[in-house]
Amino acid sequence: MQAGLVHANPTPENLGHPVSDVLMYDPLDSWSNVDDRIILAVACAYGSPDFDQLLHRAANSNAAAVVLKARGTRMEQLRIEAARHSLSILVAPEDADWTRLATLARASVMGAAVDSVSGVRLGDLYAFANAAASITDGAASIVDPLGRIVGYSTLPGQPIDELRRVTTLTLQEIIQPAFDEDFKRVYSAPGSVLVAAEGEGMGRLALAVRAGGELLGSIWIIDPGEGKREAALEALDRMAPLAGLHMLHARSASDFGERRNADLVRTLLDDAEHAAFAAAQLGLDAANGLAVAAFSIIQPEATSVESVREIHRLLQLVTTVCNVQYTTSRSALIGSIVYALLPSQGPAARTVHGRIIHEIQAYSHTITPYPLIAAAGGIAPRIEDLSRSRSEAIQTLHHLAGLQASGRDAPKAALFEEYRIPLNLLKVGEFIEDSELAGTDDISRIAAHDAMHQTDYLDTLRAYLASNGTISAMATQLHVHNNTVRYRVSRLMEEFKLDLTDPHKRLWLWLRLTTMDLGATKPAEPGPALIGRIHDVN
Repeated sequence: MQAGLVHANPTPENLGHPVSDVLMYDPLDSWSNVDDRIILAVACAYGSPDFDQLLHRAANSNAAAVVLKARGTRMEQLRIEAARHSLSILVAPEDADWTRLATLARASVMGAAVDSVSGVRLGDLYAFANAAASITDGAASIVDPLGRIVGYSTLPGQPIDELRRVTTLTLQEIIQPAFDEDFKRVYSAPGSVLVAAEGEGMGRLALAVRAGGELLGSIWIIDPGEGKREAALEALDRMAPLAGLHMLHARSASDFGERRNADLVRTLLDDAEHAAFAAAQLGLDAANGLAVAAFSIIQPEATSVESVREIHRLLQLVTTVCNVQYTTSRSALIGSIVYALLPSQGPAARTVHGRIIHEIQAYSHTITPYPLIAAAGGIAPRIEDLSRSRSEAIQTLHHLAGLQASGRDAPKAALFEEYRIPLNLLKVGEFIEDSELAGTDDISRIAAHDAMHQTDYLDTLRAYLASNGTISAMATQLHVHNNTVRYRVSRLMEEFKLDLTDPHKRLWLWLRLTTMDLGATKPAEPGPALIGRIHDVN
């Protein structure tokens, strides 16, 4: 099950006990047949009356095992209880989710019983779709409740229509199942149904797939025609239990894989001491260095169900595009930011990195109506340097989001080096502010004077520094006459006693104005979906 369970008493008899099913135990329920079954002891603590009663009942009913959480109980105590009752006791991690454990256990148990019969590796939805297409003689697609295509057939010679072609390319239904009348009809039907063709499209045979009352998704088969339709519908109905098993196992495996990937990627980015081990576990090609790419959807509300779905669709999109380019790329969702580790292959590695993030940004309209911001940090030559690449990616991401928020015409995807100078200047500005170097310097005094007297000395100084003191260039920039510019400059120098011929003074004034202007492009509060949190990795 790959669930981190510890066996308290792994004797040959216990390990050899057959298993037929998995039960969630509630001490208030009437006792049912538990012969050869695994019992999940939810909320049963060692030493409690419920715990003692459970072990007694399980041992007398030939249960296969009891799974519980130690809750501080020493393993030796549990081992004594297991031996006293001649019963297998498995200890789950304290943070284990009981529902997920039940899913993993049931998928493992059912898989052992039917996998050899099905002829398809358990959880391989693409192979299962091919099997379904072969049996029904129609191209098959498997769709999860969110409308994602999680498996489709590839048998040659089977006709498809434009809808099938589009959804296979995008791995997403055009209309979400929650708003599609055909899906609603399929979900409410007790078995497989015929969905009539519309326009130039083809008809479908469809079946809702459930396990224990939970909707796992649906199977859609291109209608093979009137002569084969009834046999195909009957075959679909017979497939229902096996389809549920495959989808349940695929979902569990995907969930475990996502969590493991996220944990390993987080180790790579945050824990330099164990980064090499994590890279080996992920099978990364780090010979020529790696770059970290970051992707974020700028949403007004990042905690709604729909926003969470969009973030997971983004993870799927990033994974798909990166896997097309690289065989060893890895993606993970950490917080609400999707990260991708991009290998650096060949002299044009950065060109490829730029193309990938722009490509993902261009596809983003298929998963969300909100803007997607994408950025790639610099190439980290060593695994231990990946945290720097991540920091660069997040800084660039934040800067692009600020430019978008300020209404500027800026790209939504960029490499770090494209904004290296403004990002470094922003760091200088933060250093000036954090170190309180500005105090009440000239810029502060001029800004205060402008605010109080409705003057524009700061704009005049900004134009002076930008044009290197050229009066005609300043006049063009400020849209005033040359003489007006000369008057404003002289008043500026007299009012604030500025010596603009001093190069050190000009450098300081330019730094202060430039860093202030760049800082003004930063959103006052980063959008919810940009929370990583950004300052955690700067």
